[in-house]
Amino acid sequence: MNDGNIFGSRTASRRSFLSATAALGTVGLAGCGAPQSDAENAAESGSGDDGGKAARQVDDWSGSDSTAVETDHPYTTPRTTVDLDERDGAITMSTRACRHTLLGENAQGGPWELPEVWAWETPDTDPSVPGPLLRVTEGTELEITYDNTEHNRPHTFHVHGLSKDWMDDGVPTTTGQQVAPGEEHTYEIEANQPGTHLYHCHYQTQNHLDMGMFGILRVDPEGYDAPDKEIFHTIKDWDSRLSASMAGGDVDFSHRDRNPDVFTVNGRCAPYTFHPEEGSPLIVEEGDRVRIHYVNAGYESHAMHTHNHGFTVVEKDGGVIPESARHREDVVPIAPAERKTIEFTADADPGVYALHCHKVNHAMNGDTYPGGMIGGMVYDGVTDTEQFASVMDLAGYEG
Repeated sequence: MNDGNIFGSRTASRRSFLSATAALGTVGLAGCGAPQSDAENAAESGSGDDGGKAARQVDDWSGSDSTAVETDHPYTTPRTTVDLDERDGAITMSTRACRHTLLGENAQGGPWELPEVWAWETPDTDPSVPGPLLRVTEGTELEITYDNTEHNRPHTFHVHGLSKDWMDDGVPTTTGQQVAPGEEHTYEIEANQPGTHLYHCHYQTQNHLDMGMFGILRVDPEGYDAPDKEIFHTIKDWDSRLSASMAGGDVDFSHRDRNPDVFTVNGRCAPYTFHPEEGSPLIVEEGDRVRIHYVNAGYESHAMHTHNHGFTVVEKDGGVIPESARHREDVVPIAPAERKTIEFTADADPGVYALHCHKVNHAMNGDTYPGGMIGGMVYDGVTDTEQFASVMDLAGYEG
């Protein structure tokens, strides 16, 4: 980086950025300030110009050291959306062992990856963590076939929020059913509860959910009143030792001693969450009605905070919150497996604003702050500013 320019030498193309984010559809952006080491925190009380500080902070951004375990698995890709209405409710899903990028090679602190995850895929979508966003209209009869020909462990498909027959619950402990390697099974479930729901494998859940086998099933009510901008944020805490141990590394891990060092939004850590093609940035225009669906696929609770935008919680676990019970908030707790939908108007001073977990150690990459569970949004009117170009530098975007 050029020390004479605190925003870096590269300026992202507004047109290319907007084009890239438009291709992603429903997703969200990140940033909570330039990265800073402990030494620099101490040095802030001394002399020096702000430009020098900002340049040093960017240079020193680094995530925690990733494990030395290596695999030859294929890489995951960003999550895609599958319209189940177009498929008459039928889909086939399977699992593939993959590597998963947390921070890209050109992002500050990268590269950083999990050497093995178990990613959901369909015949029409590449493997991803989170799995594909399945979207359908209320009342549709779903036929979800789990094809276990690509993995070496039993699996199931379990979805929260929907009423279903006992044998379609996808829980081997209570149904006696699981899908063994080389077999397949079809779950017949009606999309009978509108809302945002979590799906995941329920076989040895402590491992399979924590290895990436989770995703979102969105059931839209009839006549759904869609907002101007809508995003789905899957938040997740990880202990990278589990991935390393499953990949064959000589790593000690126990869920009784689980200590997360990775915190993601839609599978990426900040600043990679900013990247318009690999992360999940959201562009808004002034006056937009914005809806964010939060799904916690992790094992810890998270306190999600919106900068400079108050919101109301309009849905919880598929239930609509009555208007009389709504009130302005700017921090919302999301428990494990919980889903909450927030709504607000993009009426703040146009800029780049963070959406992050306020358990501040969750907004870190290993021992480095900021990073981790930071998403956010950017007003389209500021995408030609130096500040925005700085965010794109951190994300490694060269559009």
